[in-house]
Amino acid sequence: MNQGTDGTIQLVGLTKRFGEQTAVDGINMDIPGGQFFSMLGPSGCGKTTTLRMIAGFEKPDAGHILLQGNNMEHSPPHKRPVNTVFQNYALFPHLNVFDNVAFGLRRGRLSKDEVSRRAHEALELVMLGDYEKRRPSELSGGQQQRVALARALVLKPAGLLLDEPLGALDAKLRRQLQVELKALQEQVGITFIYVTHDQNEALTMSDCIAVMKDGHIEQMGGPREIYEAPETVFVADFLGASNLMDATARGSDGRGRCRIEIGGTPLVASLGDEDATGACKVTIRPERVRLEKTERVPERENCLAGRVERSIYLGNAIQLIIELDVGCRIDVEIQNTGDRDTSFEVGSRVCAELPADALRVLRSEDNGPAGDAAADAPAPARAARASTGDTRGARAQAGA
Repeated sequence: MNQGTDGTIQLVGLTKRFGEQTAVDGINMDIPGGQFFSMLGPSGCGKTTTLRMIAGFEKPDAGHILLQGNNMEHSPPHKRPVNTVFQNYALFPHLNVFDNVAFGLRRGRLSKDEVSRRAHEALELVMLGDYEKRRPSELSGGQQQRVALARALVLKPAGLLLDEPLGALDAKLRRQLQVELKALQEQVGITFIYVTHDQNEALTMSDCIAVMKDGHIEQMGGPREIYEAPETVFVADFLGASNLMDATARGSDGRGRCRIEIGGTPLVASLGDEDATGACKVTIRPERVRLEKTERVPERENCLAGRVERSIYLGNAIQLIIELDVGCRIDVEIQNTGDRDTSFEVGSRVCAELPADALRVLRSEDNGPAGDAAADAPAPARAARASTGDTRGARAQAGA
């Protein structure tokens, strides 16, 4: 069921205000066709408002929305080559699964045979071929989500807009459907734009992620780039667990590294702003910290003494909270291999090594948001731009 459409989506200076509040502030995106693109951020950052403008449910105050090169500024939702899957699925409760999926096709005046063929094809695509006679109330949350996807895909849109569609599901089912949703997107080959506040969802499924804050794009890029090379304190703190520490930067050491001090102790950082000076933030991911039991700090680079304050068993890993002698706390995550050597008793003295190639100096938040200006974006980011019974949502999703 490959749709074979271009599916490029461009947002140019897109702005939306609600009274004196600016929800979306002049953002720019260039999303290639066939990409799984996620907008990630906390509540109120503008991601859902942006999605609703793309769908046509909200009108921009400024800027343009180009779908496959065509300006959609004056096009109503049902005239746009995209379809939407809502968080509450918005299924018609009085229709069975087949009729929910076929609803939009029937309004398109297709033949009965064509409607039947395409609806059955869509149901098979989401692995619900044997459920067509059931009502939504007879389905699990995950099955209802699949029906909503089938109903959106059956109309063969150039793009699919998904507004936190897994938010109402339990954690285990969410993880399962994340994998299925990405596989489905690759199979049908159309552009998916996915709104979420869940960092793991975005990392698991996305080809490209736009991290949003206060109506701006803080950073845009692939999952690995966003996670391993955050450009701002906000991105480092929001996306995954991160140790953020106050430091003083002393400029370059002449070897491509920045000299820093934490609590008066000198360290070096190979990532981020090599030439930074003055007060700054440095960050390192918990899984990159190396920990060893010792009463005496080794005479190695970037080693800090500390004490285990707390140990938390996570199953697949052990999380340790370390109180460093320099006056700050850090989280350390150790993979659970079943080895006794990975056990650290609360109160024991340790050495925490912060490898230079894992330690990043972050630029000041005062420099403003990153990612909105294509010319200033890193190369990977520029390529990437390379309620039950409420039938209003159901009609919108079904293409009515």
